[in-house]
Amino acid sequence: MALNNTYEARLVQQETAVGAGVQVLLLALLGTAIGMGPAGWLTGLAFAIATWAVLSRALHRTRPRSFGPANRVTLGRAILVGGVTALVADSFESSPPVTLLVGLTAVALILDGVDGKVARRTGTSTALGARFDMEVDAFLILVLSVYVSMQLGPWVLLIGGMRYAFVAAAKAAPWLNAQLPHSMARKTVAAMQGVCLLLAGSDLLPYLANLGVVLLALGSLLWSFGRDVVWLWRNSRVAAPAAVQEERVELPVEELEMLELAVR
Repeated sequence: MALNNTYEARLVQQETAVGAGVQVLLLALLGTAIGMGPAGWLTGLAFAIATWAVLSRALHRTRPRSFGPANRVTLGRAILVGGVTALVADSFESSPPVTLLVGLTAVALILDGVDGKVARRTGTSTALGARFDMEVDAFLILVLSVYVSMQLGPWVLLIGGMRYAFVAAAKAAPWLNAQLPHSMARKTVAAMQGVCLLLAGSDLLPYLANLGVVLLALGSLLWSFGRDVVWLWRNSRVAAPAAVQEERVELPVEELEMLELAVR
């Protein structure tokens, strides 16, 4: 049985290695097609190595029996995001083909709605898969915000950096780590970010229209994060007195038990 588990773990790790290999192949194809410079190559390779290392460590810690079909879809999305990242990094040296950038991003955004459905239909939903999907989404938004900021200004980086700022704030304020209730509005706003940034980065609209689209994305994101922070703060205020009340109820019980033991 131990040998069988080891074999399965080895297969899981092999899938992440194959993903890294496919990422390098995609970079090679992009480099051949557009003559990608050192910045694009180095950034793309760094993304591939970091993704492989973080995912391998997470798999080693959670020890799933198989990688799962949904995670394969998410890994495919991560590979596409790696290609987008390389193109955006290369854009600091030369203008990348907008059609290629838009095409890779569009497929990555479309697949965002696929991995969750695959996980539910195959009964392979896991905390690791959900976290993997969320991190890929967040990094794609960050990369797109970097690209669009070169056209509209550095304020666009607020869109890509807001989620990471929230994670950093949660380390100083643990009450931000509480579980949020399900919200369709939150999911809709999150999906809007990629679509709006992709539209602005595609150069299909005039400058003022792009500005309005990105401002709409930023405004909705600020509203969504603000609403969640207020809910978490109020929930923490309600939970604290309840915890104190539980402690007050437990003290007399402990004293009674001590008295019973003394009588015996």
